[in-house]
Amino acid sequence: MQRDPFTRLHARTLVLPQTNIDTDQIIPARFLTTTTREGLGAQAFYDWRYTGDDQPRNDTPLPAAGAGDRQILVAGANFGCGSSREHAPWALLDYGFRAVISSDIADIFKSNALKNGLLPVEVDARTHAALLENPGVGMVIDLESCTLETDDDIRAQFTVEPFARRCLLDGVDPLGHILAHDAQIAQYEAAVA
Repeated sequence: MQRDPFTRLHARTLVLPQTNIDTDQIIPARFLTTTTREGLGAQAFYDWRYTGDDQPRNDTPLPAAGAGDRQILVAGANFGCGSSREHAPWALLDYGFRAVISSDIADIFKSNALKNGLLPVEVDARTHAALLENPGVGMVIDLESCTLETDDDIRAQFTVEPFARRCLLDGVDPLGHILAHDAQIAQYEAAVA
């Protein structure tokens, strides 16, 4: 799948300091009735954004209309734990997030996020605490240099699995990366046939 390359993101943060935010909180199971990504943003964090009678909550930092210019989610530790549902990164992307930052992101969620164009960034505990204390701060995430920097001088390095990083920079998923090399694959197959 082709998508916008992820090189530099300049956006504000939205902070959810809760720990152990699981995939059912990100996208409740009752909304897993589709195999397409479109429209899932409307259900992202649904039970945190709406009351039991579907009225918008006033006590949440999550805007009803989507992330807007707050495209960087800073979340508590152990973000994305729970089931392996790929709908979770789909919902976050459709809601408007491009990156998630935490001190610890669940492995399966991290893998699903990378495959779908959502950048999961793990930072050290000190950086994480500073980001949690500064909701709405402007930030630049540079995937080329694997750095982040806020408007108020919080700086950090992070790592991303090299193949996933290449796919994000090129704006493709893993299958799109392979398909981009179709001519070389055909040439090789013809040579060994």
